[in-house]
Amino acid sequence: MDIKKISEGTALKVFLGGRIDAVTALELDKDLSSSLNGVTDLTLDLADLQYISSAGLRTLLKLQKRMDRQGSMKIYNIRENVREVLEMTGFANFLTLAEDKKTKFSVSF
Repeated sequence: MDIKKISEGTALKVFLGGRIDAVTALELDKDLSSSLNGVTDLTLDLADLQYISSAGLRTLLKLQKRMDRQGSMKIYNIRENVREVLEMTGFANFLTLAEDKKTKFSVSF
């Protein structure tokens, strides 16, 4: 799993890549838990995330609950296979999934 972070004041953007499984979910939890002090706006970009396990889902839910208390969290650029896991498990109902610009379109006549 790859984790890249960009901090801008009280905002933190996190870019996740690779796989979040039982082992890497623990790494992600530890890494982000220590990075969230003072953060009021957390953005997760999952464009390069190829796989997420139940342990990864649990970590995302834990992050969402923490950020609900101290600010907000949004998840962007979700690959179709990861989005399907979020929807099938019901986690899409608890996480703040942002609209993907790629899937939005308009028709004008």
